[in-house]
Amino acid sequence: MPITKGFRALVDEAMAQVKTYSVAEVQSRLSDPKVQIVDIRDVRELEREGTVPGAFLAPRGMLEFWVDPASPYHKPVFADESREFILFCGAGWRSALATKTLQDMGMCNVAHIDGGFAEWLKQGAPTETLEARKAKKA
Repeated sequence: MPITKGFRALVDEAMAQVKTYSVAEVQSRLSDPKVQIVDIRDVRELEREGTVPGAFLAPRGMLEFWVDPASPYHKPVFADESREFILFCGAGWRSALATKTLQDMGMCNVAHIDGGFAEWLKQGAPTETLEARKAKKA
């Protein structure tokens, strides 16, 4: 069965419908308690590259389940309607699709980072390893 709408069309449609922030805009808001950065990348990416300090780690495959209060997998962090959730992935494609999906679920306090973690690294924005993150919690 041929693909009638490819990933690029899906990403382009999502990008046209979601709020997108630059790395600089998000960096300036890292200490804002009303912002929650959400890393939706795979655990292998996290282990290899680290993450944004303070980011909530929510794998893309579980995101809808973690957001929905009716789900047995719901994570309370997503119930705080006073916060803006800013998602990112590796290049900004998965996060655009995920942001659109969360909007489709009824969230209006969601956005994503243009260019994802690759752009974050390129611009020299702060990162932390998973080991450093675990050490902070210990």
